[in-house]
Amino acid sequence: MSFTPIGDTLGDKFQASGPLKKQVEASQVVEYAQEAFIELFGEKNGALARPLFLKNRTLTVTCATSSVAQEIRLRQGEIVESINKKLGKKEVDRIRYLA
Repeated sequence: MSFTPIGDTLGDKFQASGPLKKQVEASQVVEYAQEAFIELFGEKNGALARPLFLKNRTLTVTCATSSVAQEIRLRQGEIVESINKKLGKKEVDRIRYLA
């Protein structure tokens, strides 16, 4: 009986366009969004916005203050472009923010 290494099995699961791959990509979007907030707004203000989840190509973000939400609205294009550039494909279309 032959065994398949677990790395190969997991690799196959991530390569398929199934729900597991979509979940991994969504978690990458959240991670890259946090990095983009810190890059664009600085360490202090970047921490006031927290990406929550990606659904239907819309990134939902919670903001500590309404001024941070306003800044995200004004710079939405830059943020979306930065996230998509890090991913290497267009995965995010817009940002929905909760203040």
